[in-house]
Amino acid sequence: MRISEFRHAFVTGGASGFGLAIANAMAGHGVRVTLADVDEEALAAVQAERGELFRTSVLDVRDREGWREARARAEVDFGPVDLLFNNAGIGPDGSELADMSPESFDRMIAINLTGVLNGVSTFAASLRDAGRGHIASTSSMSGMAADNAGLGSYGPAKFGVVAMMEVLRREMEPFGVGVSVFCPGTTATNLIASTRRFGSDRFPEEASLLDLPVKPEQLAPAILRGIEENRLYIFTHTERRAAVEERFAGIMAGFDAA
Repeated sequence: MRISEFRHAFVTGGASGFGLAIANAMAGHGVRVTLADVDEEALAAVQAERGELFRTSVLDVRDREGWREARARAEVDFGPVDLLFNNAGIGPDGSELADMSPESFDRMIAINLTGVLNGVSTFAASLRDAGRGHIASTSSMSGMAADNAGLGSYGPAKFGVVAMMEVLRREMEPFGVGVSVFCPGTTATNLIASTRRFGSDRFPEEASLLDLPVKPEQLAPAILRGIEENRLYIFTHTERRAAVEERFAGIMAGFDAA
């Protein structure tokens, strides 16, 4: 489907970063957008600036009842959602697995993986019944190659998002619903601030990714193109290809040694 053929997109983590960049790009094609985010203040600022282009909904992606309520409000305003973009997430705090608290691990899985499932559970059956639409979810290059220390909860969550979208693709394809997983590298987003918001105390207040040279709005057109082409894997940081190749070479070597 062309982006202009979608009628209503629901984007989590939509108040900043990739979520807002994707929403702005879709709105430029005439798509009505509901932005969902846990940051009420940031949502209010976006709504005040963009007015009738968007609707906003305060949502913690762990809250299943909140998902149902957010969908109901969104569809009253803009009609049925036909493009779901599960983008909300937090980043790794650098803890190694030997030192990580179970509570930190559980929080990562609940937001970055189960939060995606909650979006799928809220919208996928309706898209399947309608026989049209698309579901995209943000993973990470760390969901393709967890090749650094300190990714002991982030990597499993992001690998899980990739696996979920691979399965969902097989399930939804016969019904005309597209599925993609977006795997970015490090980009200028509010990921560190979001990680602090949900309880990590390992980053100083001045820590930020926002000064990085690669901005979400630079990548948004490529993401939308991946959706239009119904690509399962959407990559934007091609310099990470070598790490993925190294991982898969190791897997193939394991088969060769069997």
